[in-house]
Amino acid sequence: MFDLNQIVRPNIARLKPYSSARSEFEGEAEIFLDANENAFGSPAGPGLNRYPDPLQRELKEAIAAMRGVRPENIFIGNGSDEAIDLLFRIFCEPGRDECIICPPTYGMYRVSADINDVAVKEVPLREDFSLDADGVLGSLARQTKIVFICSPNNPTGNVMDRTSILRIAESFSGIVVVDEAYAEFADAESLVASIASHPNIVVLRTFSKAWAMAGLRVGMAFADDAIIELMNRVKPPYNVSGIAQRAVLEALRSDKQISQWINQAISERWRLAKELSRLSVVEKVFPSDANFLLVKTSDAAGIYKELIRTGIVVRDRSRVLFCDGCLRITVGTPEENDRLLASLRSIEAAVSADEILPVLLGGI
Repeated sequence: MFDLNQIVRPNIARLKPYSSARSEFEGEAEIFLDANENAFGSPAGPGLNRYPDPLQRELKEAIAAMRGVRPENIFIGNGSDEAIDLLFRIFCEPGRDECIICPPTYGMYRVSADINDVAVKEVPLREDFSLDADGVLGSLARQTKIVFICSPNNPTGNVMDRTSILRIAESFSGIVVVDEAYAEFADAESLVASIASHPNIVVLRTFSKAWAMAGLRVGMAFADDAIIELMNRVKPPYNVSGIAQRAVLEALRSDKQISQWINQAISERWRLAKELSRLSVVEKVFPSDANFLLVKTSDAAGIYKELIRTGIVVRDRSRVLFCDGCLRITVGTPEENDRLLASLRSIEAAVSADEILPVLLGGI
């Protein structure tokens, strides 16, 4: 049975958060002499001499309306990575507690665990990249505080079974983090709707992928308001800049453009998968619900280097569990995808020539 008070670190439960000038003030004012800012303005732009809203109230109201939750259920951070780090700091005692990850998966779960001196227990996905719920449940221990599930998963691109995730959450007394960074590209129901009935689920979302604002570093966590309150208590007071808050608010008003880009990315994903599967240097294109494809090749390292030589960067994932020989390829613009395919066809032709020439010479 989940009891938040039983898993919060005692020092966090006792923590009195830093009280910033902007968090103490409520209402309207014309003259601000409370935060020791430079009152004369900023060379970087109007309003940038002032500290931003530490709780991002206006932005949370807009997101809440879009997602069908209350603002109290939303944490906004410096990318999703800040939320991941905060969850370790809130729930895991360094040197004592552990988390569970399901490789192959997003590498920052382990990195953040290592930074916070939290042990990592691995429960690999099945060979078809599906979630091993029985394996996760069988690996839970008293010191297990967080389970990370990425859906759609990075680097495999597939959505995890919703029923399996809820089963884990219902059987676990700790936190289940569902990372939905790529959810906009998938035809699947978000777990955000489940936080009301499952108070130990934390859903991560980001403005870096479908919303095209990776350079702003703005991520979100959706959770029970008691968990959000703890995250706000532990975070730095001004963790999201005023520029980022205003830019995201403006982007939320451009949702039609974002929808067009998402649809185009999905269309290009299907086209790219079809064309890649026709190449002899490609052994398999895995199904994807994200804006990238995991592609098994005959020589991942060699193809990666040749693509670099032509000015194209992909990701070599061949050292990741179950991804031997695989490249992860982001879906680009139609023009970028055409260039990629042309380069791969040139590589394919060169490989074929290298294979055929020795045979011809041997017959002379």
